[in-house]
Amino acid sequence: MLGGVHEVVIVVYDGVQLLDVAGPMEVFDAARRILGGSGYRVRLTSLDGNDVVSGAGARLGVAAPITEIHDVDTLVIAGGWGFSAAATEPPLIAQIRRLSARATRVSSVCTGAFVLATAGLFDGHRATTHWAFCEALRTKHPRIDVEPDAIFVRDGRIVTAAGVTAGVDLALAMVEHDHGATLARTVARWLVVFLQRPGGQSQFSTWTEAGACSDDALRKLVSEIAADPAADFSVPAIAQRLSVSPRHVSRLFRRELGTSPGRYVERARVEAARIRLESGRDGIDVVARRCGFGTAETMRRAFIRELNVPPSAYRERFATTAS
Repeated sequence: MLGGVHEVVIVVYDGVQLLDVAGPMEVFDAARRILGGSGYRVRLTSLDGNDVVSGAGARLGVAAPITEIHDVDTLVIAGGWGFSAAATEPPLIAQIRRLSARATRVSSVCTGAFVLATAGLFDGHRATTHWAFCEALRTKHPRIDVEPDAIFVRDGRIVTAAGVTAGVDLALAMVEHDHGATLARTVARWLVVFLQRPGGQSQFSTWTEAGACSDDALRKLVSEIAADPAADFSVPAIAQRLSVSPRHVSRLFRRELGTSPGRYVERARVEAARIRLESGRDGIDVVARRCGFGTAETMRRAFIRELNVPPSAYRERFATTAS
């Protein structure tokens, strides 16, 4: 850190995910402005120093080639569809190893984890990446302890974020570590995001699950569950709706949705309750009844299973960043 300014260097390449770069940059820039123009300096670097084109087609200005970067406190490797090419570029990997040795902390956003993993920087560490690539990361780099549902993972000086917008969560955690929770909370409110996002990256959506069903009757049923989660969706009731046996109901849910009927309905009810808690003023008891839980305690247990946070805390976190 020079003169009280924390040097953040973000490594980019053609095909980088725009939000993987812009999210952390906006967090650090907001912190800098709140701190009166000090605190952070963010620079983009590429292997040859040329501007890069993101996967979405936007051109990103690069400050310098990576070989000319020497001062770095936080090294960030952005992800994106070009990560495979970046991870197989020996000169880039060599420079990332060089900078990581100088940095106070080393981090990745989304599939940027594969680039750092190729550099051997994750070996023996816990890490995460975009949910759709966690299994590939675990298979390709078995020495990494991959945490598939984490928004971000801190293991010593190694910090990794999940998919895309999780880079915002990552940068907020860094600001909180550097300057305290008050500044991080102020930045989060300014950007209208969670300071600490409830739940994990694999949060469930009944609307997206409906389209995944190849069985027409089950697809219709899934839509009915999303539309009226408080209705009777016990296994016998579902069997009657589908005109099949209870045993076949279980087989059908496992085959089409990868879970049991009871777990699916619970997750749908949690989603419905979550939306009500975010957008309404009904009490916890009322939300529990209207979403099919019956009691607040039943809903509390379901929230902890699905989101790792009780309904009251979920509402408080949403209100804190959206007020």
